[in-house]
Amino acid sequence: MNRAERAAEVLAGLSRAAAPGERLGTKEELRQACGVSAGTFNEALRLLQARGLVTVRPGPGGGLFAAEQSPMVRLGTTMLALDSGASEVADAIRVRDALEPLLFEDALWHGSPADFAELRACLETMKRAAGATAFVRANWALHARIAEISPSPLLRSLYLSLLDVIGSRTVSMAEPEPGYLAARHRLHERLVEALERRDREAVAALLAEHAVSG
Repeated sequence: MNRAERAAEVLAGLSRAAAPGERLGTKEELRQACGVSAGTFNEALRLLQARGLVTVRPGPGGGLFAAEQSPMVRLGTTMLALDSGASEVADAIRVRDALEPLLFEDALWHGSPADFAELRACLETMKRAAGATAFVRANWALHARIAEISPSPLLRSLYLSLLDVIGSRTVSMAEPEPGYLAARHRLHERLVEALERRDREAVAALLAEHAVSG
């Protein structure tokens, strides 16, 4: 754990102990309390804001504040923090999951070499993603690219609209257990590999695993 991450953990503890919206202090006060440079402190702030734990307000009376509690919705074994509309997002996830077997069936038979090259590029973006929230958004981009292979305009449009509903309301994703993101990345690699070799049985088995783990 580097200095920015350690400072972020200190500030996260203050935020969790405070009431939603409570002022934690000025940036300078908190930087000094953490004993880090301005650059390191700003990096810690970026980590906390990405996790939805603090907000920063400028001007007199400003500073760092404990974030208001966001509504949450479960995505498989993980949790998404939302700006609003938890029930709407939960419903969109449920319908999205029901459509995925149709989309993967279309990708199985209609995917071209160019399509699979782009899917591998999406996988590389997932692999390089810094943090759970960036990983999930890269994951959604991969699924959107798979949807674009379908020859059905209605199916493509409906699925992509559902992804937009989910993505537009998501603020952050709770950090999962160590190794979870690497396992999810490998699962999606195996899915793309199975699609490319037209292995319908393997795709079905991997989709079942995908549905269980989120």
